[in-house]
Amino acid sequence: MSTPIFHTQDLSEKTFLVTGGAGFIGSHIAEYLLKSGAKKVRVLDNMSNGFSANLEILKKFETFEFIEGDIRNSETCLNACEGIEYVSHQAALGSVPRSIKEPLYFNEVNVGGFANMIHAAIEKGVKAFVYASSSSVYGDEPSLPKVESRVGNCLSPYAATKKTNELYADVFSKVYGLQVMGFRYFNIFGPRQDPDGPYAAVIPLFVKGILQQLPVYINGDGGQTRDFTFVDNAVQANIKGMLCANKNAFGNVYNVAVGESYSVLQLFNDCITELQKDFKPIYREPRAGDIRNSLADIELAKELLGYQPTKNFKQGLVDTIQYFKKYYS
Repeated sequence: MSTPIFHTQDLSEKTFLVTGGAGFIGSHIAEYLLKSGAKKVRVLDNMSNGFSANLEILKKFETFEFIEGDIRNSETCLNACEGIEYVSHQAALGSVPRSIKEPLYFNEVNVGGFANMIHAAIEKGVKAFVYASSSSVYGDEPSLPKVESRVGNCLSPYAATKKTNELYADVFSKVYGLQVMGFRYFNIFGPRQDPDGPYAAVIPLFVKGILQQLPVYINGDGGQTRDFTFVDNAVQANIKGMLCANKNAFGNVYNVAVGESYSVLQLFNDCITELQKDFKPIYREPRAGDIRNSLADIELAKELLGYQPTKNFKQGLVDTIQYFKKYYS
């Protein structure tokens, strides 16, 4: 299966840093850049959420570099940005429930670490800095679809950290002239997503549970909806963002999604259909801090970045299930 091409420029003289590049989304971004012949692709990761298996994929390329380090250390961030033109900042702690249990840790990594990285990018003369935000910043804003200009009150410490990232990015863009843009990810899923952690995302949890006949839980009634977005679409946004020639596109934050809405119960049913299993979920109480419904308007990204989703939810789910079947069948 061929990977879509999201750039037109020659990358052979361009240098990139991907923070969190041993993780799920970051490793896909780094791999795309390496496959595209970038002069240098450096990954910074402390391996708290990263995987050595992802690094093994990247190590096959001669232009790959790895720094094991923590974005909470400002010197590490400065060193990582040395000689780098483009930064894709993916290093962060995810998970709404975990943030409720560990708010100070989330602040240290997601806010302090972000400030370290964006400051290092300015100090080292980085040309463009793109970063991962989250659809969680929409909070209690009820209208659908979600439009970038309308946000509500944050419902979790995680959401507050991502909103703070956007505020810092806006200030650093205006004060220091850094070309920066953020991406509000909507439920990114795909191969390499971790199904084993205590705060694992719903799709790998469902697929692993169904394949191994383990309990599969649905929070609440399963009617909550999400704009499930295949990882290739997140890669596209990052590549087009870093290489964007449209100056007016910087200083903004963009929804990265498909623009389609599916309920968690629909997701479960699609999983058992694709896996050809007769399996029943277990319903439990809704999770604190969760948004009930989520659907993105992606017109701004289409207009200013030329973003166009290449795989919808059902196409991406087939690819994701095929990946996990290799490990859990």
